[in-house]
Amino acid sequence: MSRKHKFNNPTAAYFVSFATVFWIDVFTRQAYFSILEQAINYCRAEKGMEVFAYCFMPSHVHFVFRSENEDPSGLLRDFKGYTARKLIKEIEENPQESRKEWLLWMMERAGKRKSNVKNKQFWQQHNTPVELWSGKAIKQKIYYVHNNPVEQGFVTDPIDWKYSSARNYADDETVLKIDNEGMHLGIMEL
Repeated sequence: MSRKHKFNNPTAAYFVSFATVFWIDVFTRQAYFSILEQAINYCRAEKGMEVFAYCFMPSHVHFVFRSENEDPSGLLRDFKGYTARKLIKEIEENPQESRKEWLLWMMERAGKRKSNVKNKQFWQQHNTPVELWSGKAIKQKIYYVHNNPVEQGFVTDPIDWKYSSARNYADDETVLKIDNEGMHLGIMEL
């Protein structure tokens, strides 16, 4: 991995995107989105995660975040590991999941390709973190995160996507809270 795709500054805010294996549209059910919600809330409360922007798409997740504990790589590793285990279990136990056998087969197939995966792989292993060094860079990434559902044709206005912090910037915290107090870092003026 090149230097530009690592968490080099442990105190910085970062933009990350990560996707399900084979870009599978897993997030089509409320139960799956709820696992992501719970994991974010836990990481904010217990692991020092500051979330400035997020968007959960059918096959991938975007974050603008920072680690108060100065371990963004470990935080993201733990988040992905926890959510992968919970999501695979939820898929296995969900009687309404019509794609269950296919989803699990695809995850097993992905896991067999990696020597460090024991059984099923949920997330692709790369994250491509981008350090956000200026207010302009952060604004650009937040715009990208919020407009992803619009660009994909799911909604015409970013605030209409339920699992996006675009709603938070419109004073709606009904899904997840974000860390506006982190903005004192000079990272944005929206």
